[in-house]
Amino acid sequence: AMLRLRLLTWDVKDTLLRLRQPVGQSYAAEARAQGLQVQPEALGRSFREVYGAQGRRFPNYGHGQGLSSRQWWLDVIKQSFRLSGVQDEAALTKLAEKLYRDYCSSDTWELLPGAAETLSRCRQLGFRMGVVSNFDRRLEAILSHCNLRHHFEFVLTSEAAGFAKPDGRIFEQALRLGGARPEQAAHIGDDYSRDYRAARAAGMHSFLLREAGQAEGPEVPPEHVLPTLSHLLARIEK
Repeated sequence: AMLRLRLLTWDVKDTLLRLRQPVGQSYAAEARAQGLQVQPEALGRSFREVYGAQGRRFPNYGHGQGLSSRQWWLDVIKQSFRLSGVQDEAALTKLAEKLYRDYCSSDTWELLPGAAETLSRCRQLGFRMGVVSNFDRRLEAILSHCNLRHHFEFVLTSEAAGFAKPDGRIFEQALRLGGARPEQAAHIGDDYSRDYRAARAAGMHSFLLREAGQAEGPEVPPEHVLPTLSHLLARIEK
């Protein structure tokens, strides 16, 4: 059956943009620039531990708990370095503020294969487009610096929405912003539960970006799986 789609919503991280290098490497490089030796692997492990703990303690960047997303991130960065042995508080503050800014820059992010072409083609085909991402307020700037912002009518972050995927309320806000009913909309993302399953639970269509060789997750109908972004057009062209 033909999908009667009007609106496409997009996840960003690991769907349209990915980090050029692992967090541990970029954090260690910045530390080196400030005269500190820290092992990238140790820093990567520390970061994953701290990021996980911070997310459990202060979900969605501390929204509703009196924390700004900037403070949330500064704390994560400093604590990651502390766990990796850096104790100098002045150095930690300087590192955290520099890295918080750096993660807005196009030097930090690269487009996934097919991203620019697919977004351009979707717009040419007349789809309305928006972003639905568990991200903080920097996302607008990141999309602008990576020359993607102009493709989207709206950029809805979990920080702005007050809800994070898989909460259906962030998709409801996106549908209102995009002026579409759920069955007229499709969401594209790389995460099975936060993107694919959550959008479907909200009544939308959904496509899961799952590159070949990726660890097989739960069963998804093959026509809903995108081995690359370029496969989307064949699934939705009117």
